[in-house]
Amino acid sequence: MAYESLLLDVHDNGVAHLVLNQPALGNPFNAAFCREIAEAAGELASRRDVRAVLLRANGPYFSVGGDIKMFSQTLPTLPEQIRVWTGGLHLGVARLARLDAPIVAAIHGIAMGGAVGLFAGCDLVYCGRSVKLGGAYTTIGYTCDMGATFTLASRMGLARARRFLLLGEVLSAAEGEKTGLIDYLVDDDAVLAEAEAAAVRLANGPTRAYGELRRLMTTALGAGFERQMEDEVQALIRAASTRDAMEGITAFVERRGAKFEGR
Repeated sequence: MAYESLLLDVHDNGVAHLVLNQPALGNPFNAAFCREIAEAAGELASRRDVRAVLLRANGPYFSVGGDIKMFSQTLPTLPEQIRVWTGGLHLGVARLARLDAPIVAAIHGIAMGGAVGLFAGCDLVYCGRSVKLGGAYTTIGYTCDMGATFTLASRMGLARARRFLLLGEVLSAAEGEKTGLIDYLVDDDAVLAEAEAAAVRLANGPTRAYGELRRLMTTALGAGFERQMEDEVQALIRAASTRDAMEGITAFVERRGAKFEGR
């Protein structure tokens, strides 16, 4: 499927490249992106050959975040427009969170506002050393969206995430690593290669087990201890019924590396 704001390409190794692709504009989260992220996430969810996702961007910036120019052009109807835009945006984010395939993000240049919310929900985040990361919402009198209060608190801790959002902080990549916002700080020219290598490694893993773990983590701090344990049991039962689990046990007993198929 062709997109205006994105590229989606599934490689033979099972890694889907989901690429922000409005480089001349700074890859903003505009109306096209809000609509198409839901469509792209739906396409990913429907494909059995996707075993990992690499989230990256074309151009000098990962993303400038929300499209302020678009906001300024719709001020009289902006609250209602936000309801429409976030409908697609949040559907896309929710679909990505429910994938079995783990998501690896490669961050370069700058990532502001919603862009930080987007990559904070990824499973592994690789970031160049010169990157700037901003919680820019309150600088224009806005609050956040995309589940950022959850994903940022999950990564940074509640108090640190609150400070990041309230003050509209801009962090260096090193500060982002220190707070837990990013996982791996690497040289700028190595970000994409290292993130892609991680995605390939995950694509060779037990995809359905990864999916069960991804979904369990979204309820880890809110479901209550006993419910979470029961959810873990049910997820484990489902994972144990997969071909990959049978292969994993057999490979362990036979003292060889497992060859997972994502089934």
